Amino acid sequence: MNSTQSAQIQEKTFRKELNLRDASMLVMGSMIGSGIFIVSADIARTVGGAGWILFVWALAGLLTVAAALSYGELAAMMPQAGGQYVYLREAWGPLAAFLYGWTFFLVIQTGTIAAVAVAFAKFAAVFIPALGTDRILFSAGTFKISAAQLVAVASIALLTAVNLRGLRAGKAVQNLFTFAKLAALFGAVAFLLLVGRDSAAMHANWQGAWNAVWTRVAGGKIVSAQLLSGWALLPALGAAMVGALFASDAWNNVTFTAGEMTDARRDLPLSLLFGTLAVTALYLLANIAYLCALPVSGAPEAATALGRGVAFAAEDRVAVAAISSFGPVAQKLLALLILVSTFGCNNGLILAGARALYAMAKDGLFFARAGTLNERSVPGTALVLQSIWAALLCLSGTYGDLLDYVIFAVLLFYILTILGVFVLRIKKPDAPRPYRAWGYPWVPALYVLCAAAICLDLLIFKPRYTWPGLALVVSGLPVYFLRKSRERAHPGDPSAGRSPE
Repeated sequence: MNSTQSAQIQEKTFRKELNLRDASMLVMGSMIGSGIFIVSADIARTVGGAGWILFVWALAGLLTVAAALSYGELAAMMPQAGGQYVYLREAWGPLAAFLYGWTFFLVIQTGTIAAVAVAFAKFAAVFIPALGTDRILFSAGTFKISAAQLVAVASIALLTAVNLRGLRAGKAVQNLFTFAKLAALFGAVAFLLLVGRDSAAMHANWQGAWNAVWTRVAGGKIVSAQLLSGWALLPALGAAMVGALFASDAWNNVTFTAGEMTDARRDLPLSLLFGTLAVTALYLLANIAYLCALPVSGAPEAATALGRGVAFAAEDRVAVAAISSFGPVAQKLLALLILVSTFGCNNGLILAGARALYAMAKDGLFFARAGTLNERSVPGTALVLQSIWAALLCLSGTYGDLLDYVIFAVLLFYILTILGVFVLRIKKPDAPRPYRAWGYPWVPALYVLCAAAICLDLLIFKPRYTWPGLALVVSGLPVYFLRKSRERAHPGDPSAGRSPE
């Protein structure tokens, strides 16, 4: 037996320890982070009326569920570690898969991890003010490092260390924090609906529910308020969808863990459906609760939460504004809920993201060491590399801008992946499909058309964010072709491309 054969025999494999409950918790836990607590403010400024705010959230939820139903077919067909990366590779080839993986590592996953970690740190400062963003520990010109950034880095390191101990540890944290935040968020929503209602706000909101207004603010003051109707409403709806889609994103993370599921062909499609439906319903209830407690519109310079309304909630913290009338204890309880939510969300992102990097490395499209498992049968090197880059993004302070840019790229890859359902029906008609996309071909096609329309809308009306997002994706092209040219020049060198078999 030669050394290569011996290494193959001793190669570690994933442990199949995720069941349907675990997978559903991962879907919900990865989706619910900080977005639901803040993005309704921007949606309110963009579309105005309470009816349109709920319409945006409902449409985002329907699109998410439609995408999940389509992903279910791919997940059941290809239950491998790597999820969406694998689907793109099989449908469109290695280039499309690499561009996804490149953007995924550069900002989609790591940027989201950084943003959620900083959100965690900001709310930790509610309890320990010395850990806030205003506590600057290092400064050099425009570059600054705050205590909050270090807390964010520490939280990433802690969760990475937990997940390095094995899938069982990672899923235990995920299940605990997801259950806690679901219960707490539902409790907060019920409290606002039953006790926190403001009759004047409710009357104003429902009386003008379908009055659409696009309000623009600069320097803390309203600079324009454009009444919308007919075709003029469509661009505003497209722009408003960004926040709702971002808050509903990361549901696909569960597909990266397919290689560790006890019955992936059955449980992956079901977890995608159950998880996205549950979160969509909870998000709608949360926004109804906000609209029962606060008026949609107000004045950015107002002194009270009621005066500012949903649209101008301080720092866009709508949930905090909705509960502010109940005093500091209620606000601290909400801050604790957001701490639990962001911590659990990041655990899911960290756990799942490393599996996609592992799949890329196995194809020779990422660092070779990232394609190995540690003694606990988890991709340890991929977890560490992911945490290092996310930590650097935290310290750089640029993750917020990058996330603004990347929603367009995320939609593009969702479109390509769902088009992959059609492509693979043609390319691999005899492949096993334990689950077939519900409503095929109409539901997948409707998602593709709606997502494409949103992308076009963003290209026209939010070019500041969309073109840089496209540039991030395209920046992977020279890296891919350079790596391929090195692979052709040095076919036996693992560092130049695919590791030798």
